[in-house]
Amino acid sequence: MKLSIGCDHGGYETKEKVKEYLISKGHIVIDCGTDSLQSCNYPEFAFKAAMKVKEKEADKGILICTSGEGIMIAANKVEGIRCGIGYNDEVSSLIVQHNHCNMIAFGAKYMSVEDIERRIDIFLSSTPLEGRHEIRVKMIEDYEKNR
Repeated sequence: MKLSIGCDHGGYETKEKVKEYLISKGHIVIDCGTDSLQSCNYPEFAFKAAMKVKEKEADKGILICTSGEGIMIAANKVEGIRCGIGYNDEVSSLIVQHNHCNMIAFGAKYMSVEDIERRIDIFLSSTPLEGRHEIRVKMIEDYEKNR
């Protein structure tokens, strides 16, 4: 699978470890930065990673900042992106099943690298559900396109 990954300074060290993990599992990783611990603005990297997904250059995206919140909010401003925080194993699957998320975010300060890697695997192996969930996602997409 081809994956975009982005982070700010608060997620940099975790992103580097996660990137190695993903490559070791055979994924192609598009690193959208940041590339250091120097203070930076998370929206820049959220937008870069999200645009790779939107433009179909990546199948899905992964974002990491200190809490996961800011970087997720920024990614969700890109049309066609649905990003949720993988704050536990079950939710890492439900955001795909129920919300058809194509990106996942993590808070490096509040999760271990091992938890993040496991939750990425769960996210990547989950399948969107149809029926009522599909209807709700379509409502979100229609609102996004018509506002």
